[in-house]
Amino acid sequence: MKRRLLPQVDGDELTPKSKRQVGKLQAFTEGLLEEVHAFEDLVARLNDEMAILKGEKKRPVFKPSRMNEEAGQVDNTAAACQPAKRPGSQKKSKTAALRIDRERVIEPTEPIPPGSRFKGYRDFIVQDILLTPLNTRYRLAHWQTPDGRHLTGRLPQSLRGGHFGPERVSYILYPHHHCLVTQPLLHEQWREWGIDISSGQIDALLQNGKASFHEEKNALLSTGLALSSYVTVDDTGARHRGNNGSVTHIGNP
Repeated sequence: MKRRLLPQVDGDELTPKSKRQVGKLQAFTEGLLEEVHAFEDLVARLNDEMAILKGEKKRPVFKPSRMNEEAGQVDNTAAACQPAKRPGSQKKSKTAALRIDRERVIEPTEPIPPGSRFKGYRDFIVQDILLTPLNTRYRLAHWQTPDGRHLTGRLPQSLRGGHFGPERVSYILYPHHHCLVTQPLLHEQWREWGIDISSGQIDALLQNGKASFHEEKNALLSTGLALSSYVTVDDTGARHRGNNGSVTHIGNP
């Protein structure tokens, strides 16, 4: 809705007393215009609500043209009529909170003419991932006391399960138990990354000391039977290692 504005008064030809009177009249008139604008907004909102109740569409909202602004001519009148943005609504950089691990400066390929001024850098952030083996040799100091005892340094508790660190073990557990990646695919992927590990070691990492995972898997059937409104059962033939067998499928909603 187009707002009505007060005409500008040239006060160069007015006396001081007339200027004060005109100022009071302008202030009074501006107050009346604000009330008129408020009533116009209220009537527009009520009309929109009535249209919605009747199953009709409310008035479309047309944004002001940005042609003058793009040309360097800012329309102060239109800017003054626009509501102020709420705090925190300004667009934020998506990479502002990223940790920068390395920087590379790229100079222009064209020769820089003499007398040129350096104007800073234009940052362009690229997110990537680096997968590389990390092998650590722990040297356990070994001492023999005068009375014949042997004292040896001990590994941290998280490393006492074998020759594979907790990060590597967790990466095996997550894709296998949550993403259903098979052991042959895990073995192939790790070998491509340069990790020296056998299929038997992968199986041991998935099975040994993983009682909590097995308890959760064993509880799936009893929990599904207790909470489901109905259960379907189906049998089908299957072969395993050259022998005939059968597979029973139990499903719920």
